[in-house]
Amino acid sequence: MSDFAIDREAAAPPPGPRKRNANLGTADGEEIFMSFDTRIVRRFSSFLKPHPWSLIGALAAAIVSSGAQVLIPVMIGLVVTAATSGVNRLHRVDVVVVGLLIVVVVFTITSLVSQWLSTKLAQKVIFDVRRAMFEHFQTIALSFMDKTHVGRIMSRLQGDVNALQDFLESTTSTIGDFVMLIGMVIYMLVENWQLGLLTLTVLPALIAIRAVWLPYSKITFRRARDASSIANGALAENINGIRTVQETRREAMNFELYEEKARDNMKAQVDSAFLAGLMSPTVSILTGVATAMIIVVGGTQVLHNQLRVGDMVVYVILVQRFFEPVRMLSMQYTALQRAMAAGYRIFEVLDVSVSIKNKPDAIALSGEDSTIEFDHVTFGYNPDRPVLKDVSLKVKPRQVVALVGPTGSGKTSIISLVRRFYEVDQGRVLVGGHDVRDVTLESLGKTIGMVLQEPFLFTGTIEENIRYASNATHDEVVAAATAVRAHDFIMRLPKGYDTPLGQRGGNISLGQRQLLSFARALVINPQILILDEATANIDSFTELEIQRALKALFAGRTCLVIAHRLATVRDADLIIVLQQGKIVEQGPHEALMAKSGLYANLYASSHGSFDDLPGEGEDRVDKGAFALQT
Repeated sequence: MSDFAIDREAAAPPPGPRKRNANLGTADGEEIFMSFDTRIVRRFSSFLKPHPWSLIGALAAAIVSSGAQVLIPVMIGLVVTAATSGVNRLHRVDVVVVGLLIVVVVFTITSLVSQWLSTKLAQKVIFDVRRAMFEHFQTIALSFMDKTHVGRIMSRLQGDVNALQDFLESTTSTIGDFVMLIGMVIYMLVENWQLGLLTLTVLPALIAIRAVWLPYSKITFRRARDASSIANGALAENINGIRTVQETRREAMNFELYEEKARDNMKAQVDSAFLAGLMSPTVSILTGVATAMIIVVGGTQVLHNQLRVGDMVVYVILVQRFFEPVRMLSMQYTALQRAMAAGYRIFEVLDVSVSIKNKPDAIALSGEDSTIEFDHVTFGYNPDRPVLKDVSLKVKPRQVVALVGPTGSGKTSIISLVRRFYEVDQGRVLVGGHDVRDVTLESLGKTIGMVLQEPFLFTGTIEENIRYASNATHDEVVAAATAVRAHDFIMRLPKGYDTPLGQRGGNISLGQRQLLSFARALVINPQILILDEATANIDSFTELEIQRALKALFAGRTCLVIAHRLATVRDADLIIVLQQGKIVEQGPHEALMAKSGLYANLYASSHGSFDDLPGEGEDRVDKGAFALQT
């Protein structure tokens, strides 16, 4: 991972290496300015290489457009000169006017072409950047995602990419402004060096004012953005928690709290708008001063026949336009600093190493032996606090094994290691007799089907969600839904399998969502089925349907179940009891009852629950909660 430096202020010294945090620790809500860094530019140029003609065309059009902008005042001056110097073949008004019209047409066309090509180039590059970031996030290990706030990830995908897009769209116009400024300076100094120097004397005043204004503007703009984020965050939180707000009758108090944040935001926005508006009248005043000096000095030269009227007009027009590119370039410098910081943060994401990936010689699981084996496995989300401690177990083909234990005992960690969402610290996890690190992730995904406690449904129809992980036909989707007793409720919906689902399936019940996740797992016909408390959110009536469906699901498959419902535990071929990351008991229901141990004691209690036991804490809360019921 390359090292880049972030400078907190615009005037900070050149960047040096700094240590990165593994969880994107940079405060995403904070305004960050970064000096020009050639390393970021070199890496970013790889996204420009596929679009050379768009870049060349945009730059060429911008340069021609800038040259035409300089020529327009010159042509106007020639028109005035031709009109005031009598009849002359070289200065005929009609010829010069035609030339002026040609220059105006060239400027208009090249300006439009430059803007169009710049926008097109920016959109293509940003598309490639977004695609690269999205693709990378699909393969980043869950251990990284567990440590990184979703808001920070979204800030990289949206805020930083948008900042880069804004800079890209204005880059060619910035180059055009620079070319135009150089052209103006050269023309004014060559044509009349006294008036040229007189115009340039105002430039240091603008630079000095800008230098004083910039630090205050950074603080004010940052305060405005933070106040806006706080107000929007409070608004979003209240909207998301509106049910709780109304249940507790907190409307009046929440309104007072929000009003305070909204007032702070209003004051901050007014202050930032005032500072932002200061630069425009400042430029206007300096432009007026420079124009007045040109008129006084140039007018005197005209009266003494030292300067033609047309040339005087050219200088007046050039002075009116001179400070606009200066102002735009100074603003673009700030945009460049933001773009450098955005580029740093984007590449920080792209440089996150992909720890869970296929080995060069990885093999595909054949599925002939659907066994699961843990060979002295030690694992922890934090290396200093292992969740599993020297765990060894074996699940035979077509065997149903239930994992029970208190929260934090390591049940969910076991199934996560089987699916290779994480890497073990010590020992081996074998599926089908092969270490999961030696097989391809694709074949592992096709071999293992998972149903989690909290089903996640995507935007789309019911049928699209069921076939999400496969290319199943409509008949196969219907067969899977029928097997898990979901077909009846689906057909009662207005559009059946074509019923669109709301955000995360919010327009159907939680139990119905879980039934759809069962169907989604079944339709891929996995050889190994993992259920992570998959029946915890299903009502008692639906549970009776599910218990019958589970028999069909389990038939001919190796099943690993984190158990919540007693019926599932009692019917399992093997029950493994976990406590504090270790296996304390294992065997079928009858054998465990005969031992009169931990399992039997809790089973005998009508209110017993493994959650009542003290579990060893872990960095990531285990979702298992096996409640024994009579």
